[in-house]
Amino acid sequence: MNIGITVYPTYGGSGIVGSELGRDLAERGHNVHFISSVLPTRLTELNERIHFHEVEMMSYALFEHQPYDLALATKMATVARAEKLDLLHVHYAIPHSISAILARESIKQKRYVPVITTLHGTDITLVGADRSYLPITRYGLQQSDGVTAVSKFLKQATIETFDFDDVEVIPNFICGKHYKRIDDSPIKQELAPNGQRLLVHVSNFRAVKRPVDCIEILAKVRETGIDARLVMVGDGPELSAVRYRGEQLGMNGNVIYVGKQANIADYMGIADVFLLPSELESFGLAALEAQACEAPVVATRIGGIPEVVTDGESGYLSDIGDIEKMSLDTMRLLHDDDLRRSFGTRGRELAVSRYSTEMIIPQYIAYYEKVVNKAQSAAA
Repeated sequence: MNIGITVYPTYGGSGIVGSELGRDLAERGHNVHFISSVLPTRLTELNERIHFHEVEMMSYALFEHQPYDLALATKMATVARAEKLDLLHVHYAIPHSISAILARESIKQKRYVPVITTLHGTDITLVGADRSYLPITRYGLQQSDGVTAVSKFLKQATIETFDFDDVEVIPNFICGKHYKRIDDSPIKQELAPNGQRLLVHVSNFRAVKRPVDCIEILAKVRETGIDARLVMVGDGPELSAVRYRGEQLGMNGNVIYVGKQANIADYMGIADVFLLPSELESFGLAALEAQACEAPVVATRIGGIPEVVTDGESGYLSDIGDIEKMSLDTMRLLHDDDLRRSFGTRGRELAVSRYSTEMIIPQYIAYYEKVVNKAQSAAA
């Protein structure tokens, strides 16, 4: 198949999943065309089956904000016709589904290109549910030829918010060969030269991720005499608040800020405990990646995380903002090597058996074929 994929190219779950999906599809013999403003974060190289089409916007004094959604629709339509795309697969509803539908409608007399929208979370629970965007988000769902969601939680949220239930659940995924434990990593020797325990947090540092809570947890852990350090991977609007709280608590000497990293597995693979204190996670991709690397997860019991992390087996779950319990759970894992290793082994088993690329990518391909066949039958 010739598949067009659009993602937000920034450091976030939807961009990561869309990029890695395209890469895996290409490895299986499909032609993938990424249509975006810049090359997506996880897309490190192009080849004969992976192509990139840049969305360019004209600069015009009348426009206070450049109309990206229209420029994207135009580029989608151009690529769909020139490359004879079989479908457009867009990740994150706003504005990608609307742009794709506009592109589809603009060329349908020449070629009908079905649109599949994948919902990732805040496009439904936060942005799409806002009163100003709710009607157009509902329209995007209704007019898409297919809609998928990354968790059962997100499907239910879509039903409740938009009264729309024609949603296929296809969860996020990991490559078990890429995400694995790294016991002799030079990065670990650099970050923990004296054998310190490493707590790791990976996110886009938005308020919804509550990254400041990780500083609070580190402080409580170190109060008990555990020589632990916190590795903060990523960047975003809350980073300055994190640094400030670290200074207040005298923790910044034990917090390592490594910024955005292309290869997250390098840091997941050396974690003793992975922290994810978010107030909203529709799936919890970072938790899945950590489990694949045999890192026990200490997280909040919200959204799709309980579908990924088994409480008491591969990690511990707490209420939002319960710093005390998350700190105690972290200390329990750091004190007991056997418990930590057993949680890591169990997490790896769950991640690979439920969410490996071998399990999930065929589900996407089967869904593509279903949507394309349905569109062809309707056209006939």
